Parts: sequence; C-alpha cells; structure tokens
Amino acid sequence: MNKEQKNEVIELLKGKFTQYNNFYITNTESLSVAQVNHLRKVCFDKNVEMKVAKNTLIKKALESLDGEKYQGIYEALNGVTALMFSDSPKEPALILSTFRKANAKLEKPVLKAAFVADEIYLGDNQLANLVKIKTKNELIGEVIGLLQSPAKRVIAALLEKGKKEGGEAPAEVAAPAAE
Repeated sequence: MNKEQKNEVIELLKGKFTQYNNFYITNTESLSVAQVNHLRKVCFDKNVEMKVAKNTLIKKALESLDGEKYQGIYEALNGVTALMFSDSPKEPALILSTFRKANAKLEKPVLKAAFVADEIYLGDNQLANLVKIKTKNELIGEVIGLLQSPAKRVIAALLEKGKKEGGEAPAEVAAPAAE
C-alpha cells in the first residue's frame, strides 16, 4: 500500500469516526471467510457498518481527530482489527453476543474496545454491560410510561370510587379510561 492509498484510508476512517458517535473495535482473527461474510451480512441488516483496517491507520485517523479523546483506545489496536460503526450504542454488542451464541464453539469475534457516547469500554468482559445499554427510543418509552402512570392511577381511582358510590362510573370518567 503506497502513501497515497494510506492517506485515502485514513481520510475514510476519519469520516466514519466523525459520522458515528459509537464504534466497536473487534478481533475477527480465526473466523473463517464464511463466518466473516455472515457477520458482515448481519451487520448490514442491522445498519451497522463493518470495516477492516490496519491498526496504524486507525490510530493515525483517531489521533488526527482528537488524540487525547481516544487515548484509551490505542492499547486495543493490536492483532486483526475490524471496526463496527453504528448510530445505536447497543446494536454492535447485540450482534457480537448473538453471533457467539449462534456459533457456540466460537469465542470470537472478541470485543477489544468500544467507544460509546464519549465513554471508552476496554476488554471483552464489557460486552455484557454494552448489551444492557438503553437506546434513546427505549429511554423515551420509559419516560412516557412513567408520565402516563400517575394519570392511569387517578383514572382507576375515580372509576373505583364511582363504582362504590353509585354502582356505575360517571360517563365523563369512564370515557377517558376507554382510550
């Protein structure tokens, strides 16, 4: 690979690191070509971009963006490295754990590091924690559920009080409950 090609790869990687808030660094060494192709297909189906690059080029791309911000990632750049870029902080972790379960004999791909929402997770032992991360939509759903909960309790209490007093709930109270 000549210098011009290396610079093109560095620029491509810089674009990906800028585009995505989350990326995972994995080791896919010892996976067969068929297994890597299957992993790529799963990534594609889940809107996760998977790129393989040389560690030195990855490090140069990260250093040129913000060397200090990514300082903790550099120690994970060894061996065969595949990058997984995603808008979702959790999707690559789900892909890796599901892939391992489907191929019970495999301990690969190994999570070397992850950069999620400006936090660095080092080591394969962090995969379980990353699977548990809540996405933006999951958090919004929980907040909406929490906000609806008091209103549902008030309506249920009014309905119960109406049944105790008159045997029937007032029409104006019963109508919102049907919604």
